[in-house]
Amino acid sequence: MRRSILLAPVFVAALVAALVPAAAHADGLPVLGVDVGSSGVSSSSAGARYVTIPAGSRTIVERVAQHGGQVLAWRSLRGIFTIPAVAYDGSAGGVSSDGTTLVLIQPRTSFPRAATKLLVLSSNRLTPRRLVQLKGDFSFDAVSPDGSWLYLIHYVAPTDPTRYLVRAYDLRHGGLLAKPIIDPHEADEKMRGNPLSRTMSSNGRWAYTLYDGAGARPFVHALDTVARTARCIDLDGVPSGTDLWQLRLGTDIAGEGLVVRDRATPLLLIDLRTLRVEAPLGETRQFSPLLLGASSAAFVALIASVIWIVRKHRQTEPR
Repeated sequence: MRRSILLAPVFVAALVAALVPAAAHADGLPVLGVDVGSSGVSSSSAGARYVTIPAGSRTIVERVAQHGGQVLAWRSLRGIFTIPAVAYDGSAGGVSSDGTTLVLIQPRTSFPRAATKLLVLSSNRLTPRRLVQLKGDFSFDAVSPDGSWLYLIHYVAPTDPTRYLVRAYDLRHGGLLAKPIIDPHEADEKMRGNPLSRTMSSNGRWAYTLYDGAGARPFVHALDTVARTARCIDLDGVPSGTDLWQLRLGTDIAGEGLVVRDRATPLLLIDLRTLRVEAPLGETRQFSPLLLGASSAAFVALIASVIWIVRKHRQTEPR
């Protein structure tokens, strides 16, 4: 059963690619080939998973029931957009925790790019609310729980994708805040690194991202999407020689700590109340693994829905 569940998203992606040819791209991150549009992003509050399907010069976005796999809503959008990836382990983002807002990003074909487009939708009916057009190279980072603030990674060095600033965009009034989001305790320290893994707090307020540090020590960036501030947590306890790209970030069962894993092995614990790093990790707190995917039956239903929608779109598309 586990094998069929894990392979199902790959099968869906392969099916969509066969039906609708698409160019190689990445969904915001500066390295090409990272695409989570077909596997999508889930919303527990909405009880749905959102996926995107390329359809020539348009994009089909779907809201799919997490249980059963029925397509609850779909819309054909003008332009090419996708679900944003937020880390190189395939972590996806774009949906607010209250289930009202979905953010899509125009996939990149190169680094750097001169301009960035993001499309903000109502997550229920999938109707467009705002087209965000920015000069410069940005990727999606997070959205506040009520969908009022959008957070972006701004790449500031044309030859180095590990140099960036975190920026905030006001979705209610429109406009990018001039000052970047920083850790007030380390205001003079510039952030640098590749995003390896992402997890969110249960209420959607905090976005926790594990970075490799780009040659320096790895760290966790804790972004408060409500207060528009951040904390950087250095991971001094990671043993030398560790393959940082195998590290993953998650929460413990109690929801009081972040767990840094080396593959499947717990390595460090970050106490979210104090932001202190405990090492080595004790056995008294258990890690709550992330449950990915849905049942095989749900994915079978999703595959059938994808075929039906793509064929209908082709039939109605002007020739």
